[in-house]
Amino acid sequence: MATPTSAAVSHVGKIRSSNQDSGYTGRHLFLVADGMGGHAGGDVASAIAAKRIAEADREYESATDAEFALQSALIAANSLLAETVFEHSELTGMGTTVSGLVRVGDQIAMAHIGDSRIYLYRDDELSQISADHTFVQRLVDSGRITPEEAAVHPRRSVLMRVLGDVDAAPEIDTSILTTLPGDRWLVCSDGLSSYVSDEKIAAILASAPRTQDAADRLVRESLDHGAPDNVTVVLLDITDDEDAPLARPELVGSASQPLSFEAETTRRPLNLPTLLLHPLKATKPDPSHFEPESEDYLVELIEEDKRRARRRRIAWLSMVAVAIAAIVAAALLAYQWTQAHYFVGEDEGRVAIFQGVQQDIGPIPLSSVYQTTTIELSELPSFQRQSVEATISADNLREANDIVARLASAAGQ
Repeated sequence: MATPTSAAVSHVGKIRSSNQDSGYTGRHLFLVADGMGGHAGGDVASAIAAKRIAEADREYESATDAEFALQSALIAANSLLAETVFEHSELTGMGTTVSGLVRVGDQIAMAHIGDSRIYLYRDDELSQISADHTFVQRLVDSGRITPEEAAVHPRRSVLMRVLGDVDAAPEIDTSILTTLPGDRWLVCSDGLSSYVSDEKIAAILASAPRTQDAADRLVRESLDHGAPDNVTVVLLDITDDEDAPLARPELVGSASQPLSFEAETTRRPLNLPTLLLHPLKATKPDPSHFEPESEDYLVELIEEDKRRARRRRIAWLSMVAVAIAAIVAAALLAYQWTQAHYFVGEDEGRVAIFQGVQQDIGPIPLSSVYQTTTIELSELPSFQRQSVEATISADNLREANDIVARLASAAGQ
């Protein structure tokens, strides 16, 4: 079996004062978390998420198991972030993106939320595997703008999905892909993908055969472009060398440092739209350029919440409908079963055949008179009369008629 080699590199960049990225490379799990820039505790958010999700770094029997475990780890990290905010109110609004993958044999299980990215370099071609959960990507997908326009859009940093205290049940993308020897899997924060072109990333991956060298060169390329944002790269190579050593688990970036819950003195109260914004990226606004504040992105965020609420409501109603249908079906089957049985009892002083069973469900009777005979209860000997009053069960109508015939004989008819 091909054995992977991996590397993880994180750099604060040339403008930021702190690294809000976190990365992890392990024996099976590889991930990048990008703390929400401009948020209180972006570094805390990425570190908490990375450390919690790193607990899922173990061997799995199948890629499906790994996919479920990775998704569960992200959801658990989201809950942990919410708990942290509850205990440290100064961190309200913190969040992080997460892109991670787990290797199981010749398959890769992935989980992704936010705008960090997962790339696959195979046969000299670089493919973006993950989809950005950003406002501008929605515009691109709907055909309203082109990818080139998205790169310079004033709202290009608005995220639609993150882990944090923003959403108690975030929607996480997951998938399973087959990997081949020679594949290079790249997980990176937008500190790389926003400033280094796909063509340049592919060229570096093609020209740097050693995993660590390739990762270092990718980060250096971002620094050469000014690196206004933190940049984190995790690279996984699938090789033919079965003797290649497994990577030693390593945390980089904010996750490699002790957690600090102290708020920065420069932090200001954040309103709702700001809670889902990264800082502006490399392109600085022209001082002479005027752009009125647009509410389009907020409308989109609200619509996204409404759509998510509708999906949850529809899912809940569907589950309720299925449960009700199952109960009704079970009740109908049970009722049909009762109506296949008979018993002999008393009806207005006479022996009668009843269809159903002797029990009732509340006010709902489970039996009805099928036939009233001419046999008076008073005509029966004491034992038979008591038996009829207590009811005599019959498995079918023929058996019920046989019982009636014996009672008629006992009554002298």
